[in-house]
Amino acid sequence: MAKNVSVDTKSTQEKVEVEEYYRMENEVVFFLKEAPEYRISAVANWGENSHGYIVGEANIYFRHILTGQRCESVWECLDGWSEQDEESNEKWETLCSRIEKYRNLEATILNGNTIDL
Repeated sequence: MAKNVSVDTKSTQEKVEVEEYYRMENEVVFFLKEAPEYRISAVANWGENSHGYIVGEANIYFRHILTGQRCESVWECLDGWSEQDEESNEKWETLCSRIEKYRNLEATILNGNTIDL
């Protein structure tokens, strides 16, 4: 929604259009197709104007697999945690690798899709 605001500039009045922005957020869950219990969430925050256009850049981060804390890279989601068996570790690493290589990461998160990799 645009607002008209009167601004007094040295005895000349002019109307300035001020546009409202909305904070938007989407969360997407990435999981292994062959083992859906291995999941990592990615979140995007961004501003959107009243016309539906993104203002600035989307802020994308991941959630730690145990704590839910913000992680700047997908690999940080595994920090401080490890499985006891090699097979589980391999699956987590496969998922992180596939997310890292995923070409449409930002668009996918902004659209809010769930993705099996």
